[in-house]
Amino acid sequence: MQVFKIEKIQNLLITIDKEKVLLDRDVAKLYGLETKRVNEAVKNNQDRFPDGYIIEIDKETKNELVENFDRFKTLKHSTSNPKAFTEKGIYMLATILTTKQAVKTTIDIIETFAKVKELSRNINNIMNTTNEELQKQLAKQSNTLLEEIIEIEPEILHGEEDSELIETTTKFEFNLGFAKVSRSIKKVKK
Repeated sequence: MQVFKIEKIQNLLITIDKEKVLLDRDVAKLYGLETKRVNEAVKNNQDRFPDGYIIEIDKETKNELVENFDRFKTLKHSTSNPKAFTEKGIYMLATILTTKQAVKTTIDIIETFAKVKELSRNINNIMNTTNEELQKQLAKQSNTLLEEIIEIEPEILHGEEDSELIETTTKFEFNLGFAKVSRSIKKVKK
């Protein structure tokens, strides 16, 4: 099973109201559809999306998104507010969108949500324990999970035969309740 590569997952999964969510525009991109089509599917199946499945983004939150994330600049002049799909909403959307790409994308999203949840639990456990051995074990598991979530392409690591990987850096940023993960790779010639 393959989770999203960094190009697809980076900045897509955000936290709103303490929920990990994907905005309707990002869901549409992942499914290879127009945002309008995703929202039409939801509108035509409203009974499948009870409270907790979709978060209606208000104007204030939309403005925070625009301020804090460059990729949301196009929302600034949008007359409608985006919708945010929770994990449950993504699962339900999967029952409506059934193309091959939609099924594969749904599996990838589910796997990513599961790994992000596990990573979050590990980080909380690291911060809530004083047992150094347990902290080291959880940190090692967290690093493995993060590598799986980000999944660096093998050709990036080993693409040039005369170079070697000397350092990878993972950076977590938290800004007004939003989380961002980035990863950099530094290579040198042999």
